[in-house]
Amino acid sequence: MAALVGAGVLGIVALIASRAVASLPGVLALLALLAFCVLVGVGLFMLQPNEAAICTLFGEYRGTDRSEGLRWVNPFYARRRISLRARNLNAPTLKVNDRRGNPVEIGAAVVWRVADTARAVFAVDDFEAYVRVQAEAALRHLASLYNYDEGEDLGHPEVTLRGSLDAVAEALKTELQARFGPAGVEVLDAK
Repeated sequence: MAALVGAGVLGIVALIASRAVASLPGVLALLALLAFCVLVGVGLFMLQPNEAAICTLFGEYRGTDRSEGLRWVNPFYARRRISLRARNLNAPTLKVNDRRGNPVEIGAAVVWRVADTARAVFAVDDFEAYVRVQAEAALRHLASLYNYDEGEDLGHPEVTLRGSLDAVAEALKTELQARFGPAGVEVLDAK
């Protein structure tokens, strides 16, 4: 961008110095051409694979560009880049009570990505912080729904945090997706 503007300014200075366009209309035409080149250059931007740009015009949402490569938009658009790549969240180990009231330590690893860029940017203040807080809340809620281990007094097998890892992981994924949905975030995996 800077190189384009610099080349245009040098070209104008060289033309004026050589008196090829010493007249006022010629100088004005060159200045108009330079202004046009600057406006075109300001609208250019590059998107990498799995990256999107949210475009707003004076605070109004105008759309999301998800196409990779060299892109051009109206130079008056404000652009905000959002990564669409999968991200990991290692929830810290929490001390919570299970369904029986026994204290247990529980943690989780969540793989997530932004699915709806407009909701991720405009529905919540900070979607990354939102994901962290909601993951911790879902983990606390999930731990309170299940016993840590099967009790000796029960005659039938039940879903427990220790013995039913797949069922608990699926329940965690479902709970996280329900909580992340308003922020435009998709849960890919949760353990």
